[in-house]
Amino acid sequence: MRIRACLALVILATACGREPPTQEEIEDAKSRVDLAVHAAHQARIALELLGILPVYTCGEERRTFVGRAAEGAHAKVACLTATAEAQSESSDAVVFSFPEGGCSVNGHTVSGQSAFIYQGGEERMDLFADLHGLKVDGHELQAKVGYGTCGDEERFWTEAAGNLPDRAGSSYRVDGRVGLRNGMPVFGSTSLVFDGPGEVSGPMGTDRVTFTALEYEVGEFLPKKGQALIETARGHRVKVDFSEVLWRLGKVEVEIDDKAPVTVPIVR
Repeated sequence: MRIRACLALVILATACGREPPTQEEIEDAKSRVDLAVHAAHQARIALELLGILPVYTCGEERRTFVGRAAEGAHAKVACLTATAEAQSESSDAVVFSFPEGGCSVNGHTVSGQSAFIYQGGEERMDLFADLHGLKVDGHELQAKVGYGTCGDEERFWTEAAGNLPDRAGSSYRVDGRVGLRNGMPVFGSTSLVFDGPGEVSGPMGTDRVTFTALEYEVGEFLPKKGQALIETARGHRVKVDFSEVLWRLGKVEVEIDDKAPVTVPIVR
């Protein structure tokens, strides 16, 4: 009975032995969560572009796969020109070219060019792309993506860092890893899951952030599941829980240190 009462009356935190945060603490946390969510969004965009390409099939001849990958990318995004190019005896590339006026990809306007370079094959394939040649919604995409597969280690990753678009005076860094489920990467036409550490810096200092199992749906800004832990420049811990119920409302649950959780809106 007491457990039910605490869950039902969480807003009355003192009844469950936890004091609520002050309004000042809530506003401070909300600002930090906003920057962390926007940083994760940048990493997510880069990984979604990687997801346009099929994952290498172990045992397939590299040049054959690259040609098929280019055709598949164009079929998935009609306004994208994807060209297979031989780089050397040990590498081939799929070059993405988006029209100067922009191309709609998963709800974003993308322009520019980038090469996805494949090295190895059959027993081990590594893919790398520097996406700085692309613009997303008018901003340079400051990220690199890649993967290594068919060997002892399977890893799908992004390194994203730079100034946060539409957040003047703020910057970020995220080292993201795509989640694996039953040995396969969790990204594709409808969803993406990733984890990883990061940092966000702004007028309030530099916060360290750890993202855990953020699950995104295409076209949505907030993750619908997962968690972020923010260790603030002021020595506080802010835990952010993303849930499908609050996701539909554009909100997240925030817990500041050991105080009672509160729900706050996050604006794109």
